[in-house]
Amino acid sequence: MNTKNPKIVLPGGAGLVGQNLIARLKAKGYTRIVVLDKHRPNLEVLKRVQPDIVAEYADLNQQGDWPRHFVGAEVVVMLQAQIGGNDLQDFVDNNLNATRHILEAIKTNNVPYLVHISSSVVESVANDFYTNTKKDQERMVLDSGVPCPILRPTLMFGWFDRKHLGWLSRFMQKAPVFPIPGDGRYMRQPLYVGDFCNIIISCIENRIADGVFNISGHEKIDYIDIIREIKRATGARTLITKIPYPLFYGLLWVWGLFDQKPPFTTQQLVALTAKDEFEVIDWPGIFGVPYTPFTTAIDETFNDPAYSQVVLEF
Repeated sequence: MNTKNPKIVLPGGAGLVGQNLIARLKAKGYTRIVVLDKHRPNLEVLKRVQPDIVAEYADLNQQGDWPRHFVGAEVVVMLQAQIGGNDLQDFVDNNLNATRHILEAIKTNNVPYLVHISSSVVESVANDFYTNTKKDQERMVLDSGVPCPILRPTLMFGWFDRKHLGWLSRFMQKAPVFPIPGDGRYMRQPLYVGDFCNIIISCIENRIADGVFNISGHEKIDYIDIIREIKRATGARTLITKIPYPLFYGLLWVWGLFDQKPPFTTQQLVALTAKDEFEVIDWPGIFGVPYTPFTTAIDETFNDPAYSQVVLEF
């Protein structure tokens, strides 16, 4: 085993966590990195930003020749996930079928170490496609017998964020009015993806063998205050305006009729207002990763000279 520079395979590595993880792995001297992803535009972004790694198109929901990359691999970080959308089959394909195929490739090639990226929603009261398939996915990993730590992050933000705070910031720059559902007092525990990636690297370097870890942001922040922080950091001039929840829901429902992949769905709105509160563990102590204060992390997200202007496709 090349413990100083192991071969690391990242299924779904062209998304938010993968792009951030690669930047931080390379900063620490890791070079043998393989990304398998089916999102072609984001793969092209990755190839442009990180031209010296292996980045290959692969639909992990389908059988193919992509398992050849698991030969000689020493670490797999399972990142692929369907987060948004209105089609159940997309969630089944990307969160369940792809996971089954990856686990088979790990076993066939005797890959010694896996880090599985689950989600805090597995403990949520929400009942939607994402929550239900992520619960099933985590159960599949636990039942597989492959020893690995399971990390359950809350809502993440940071460089390359196209779906959450990143999309909100871009909408804010374009729209004269930014609508807030209801009073906006929906408590969130946002997690800086830079901190989360450092936790993954800590798992890799310390070979944490098992355990389920709820990785939550250490600050509880209302949704409307998150929006105000984004406005401050980006210098946006949009007017933040509260609108009645039923009207907001109705507008999202109509939007979904005309957009197959809307940036925000009625299911996600219901999840936003579900009043979930997730466990906050001492992950800085467990993994040796300092916590980045929310305001500092927001500034790094939107004002970093190297990565803040790199935008992935939604």
